[in-house]
Amino acid sequence: MTITHTHTAELYLGRDTETARLQGALQFASAAEAICFALEQAAPVSLRAARLVVGPNEFKGEEIRQLYRRADFPLPRKAA
Repeated sequence: MTITHTHTAELYLGRDTETARLQGALQFASAAEAICFALEQAAPVSLRAARLVVGPNEFKGEEIRQLYRRADFPLPRKAA
């Protein structure tokens, strides 16, 4: 799984793909910021159909969680 955390990103959130599509994308200055938002601020149910778009790459629910947990994640994580 390859990602450049500093690239701009679009984040779609929703309990299902239709809801995520209808709500549209949230725009972030960096993929790392989008990942933090998805895991730390968004409602957990919205990760069911989450989709993170970074350039030509797309990541879905569990992949977004894995990106957040990786050792090379560049931002501080919220304390558990």
